Amino acid sequence: MSIVRRMDVAQFEVRKREHIDQALDLKNQADGLSGLDQVRLVHEALPEIDFSDVDLTESCLGQTLATPFFIAGMTMGHPDAAAINQLLVDLCQERGWAMGVGSQRRELEEKSLPEESKKLRRSAPRAVLIANIGLTQAIACGSDRIQSLVDSLEAQAIAVHLNPLQEAIQGEGTPEFRGGIKTLARLVRDLRVPIIVKETGCGLSAQTLERIASVGVSTVDLSGLGGTHWGRIEGARAPASSLQRTAAQTFARWGEPTVTSMISARHVLLNSESQRCSVWASGGVRSGLDSAKLIAIGAQRVGYAQPALQAALAGEESLRAWMEQQEFELRVALFCTGSANPAELRKKEGVWSYGRS
Repeated sequence: MSIVRRMDVAQFEVRKREHIDQALDLKNQADGLSGLDQVRLVHEALPEIDFSDVDLTESCLGQTLATPFFIAGMTMGHPDAAAINQLLVDLCQERGWAMGVGSQRRELEEKSLPEESKKLRRSAPRAVLIANIGLTQAIACGSDRIQSLVDSLEAQAIAVHLNPLQEAIQGEGTPEFRGGIKTLARLVRDLRVPIIVKETGCGLSAQTLERIASVGVSTVDLSGLGGTHWGRIEGARAPASSLQRTAAQTFARWGEPTVTSMISARHVLLNSESQRCSVWASGGVRSGLDSAKLIAIGAQRVGYAQPALQAALAGEESLRAWMEQQEFELRVALFCTGSANPAELRKKEGVWSYGRS
């Protein structure tokens, strides 16, 4: 069976354009639900370092990057995506951010589509790029076809995204997740790059993290509740008075908040002598201070999606200024906790608290 039916290509492109528009609509952002406003970092009035000593450099998938940031995969495989991704990859390479591309689902079907991925790589040969496919498509595909997505992008890793709420509410959704954990185990075994398992805005519970780690996945991206909510987006796309529109309202606050997911990951994956896998965090991150909070709890890398998309659509200078702002704010947070780099902040005891005013 085709992963993307040829007769549905026009519908696919319309849906992807609608996703971009809806992601920019504030009603589809789960603002205030991430838990980040309830995390406090302890101020250090005697940091014993100079501000110029603060270094954001972090390792990422075998390379050293100038920051601990990444752009989460957002859009791919339709005409509007190329210009957005081109701008993002150029600035990510320039500033030392990692970048995930949007779902490469359509690339599995159409032989001409890999050229979009190849062009991105040619334009940014030093960038850390992360391929992307949905778990439901991975279940239906052999490992060699998934590896082809990695190869076309020359990616350093591939993200397998989990989006059960979106698939259930989307009118054209594919909510077939049976065999998912076996598929992840197969990909870990067969693919030549690390596997990153990521949610898409509903977070990962402790139980889910245990299951993911058990199959040897390299990294998890928590992508918690607090940012773009794909249940809300699919509800907004659904016909008025439809089951999907009503269900989207019912599930508008569904998910594991970003901070709750991060604390679960700290207990399940990071509080052991042999760390089980790397933890990346995204979902409602809106500032460099938000990033510092997640790093303090244990995140190795912190991701942005909707704010980066909004900045990119405003043009190159807007995107560059927004990225500079995130970097500056993280430096301030590190300096004011007496941390010379992100690794020092992660190691500090008692530097963060949650749920206390």
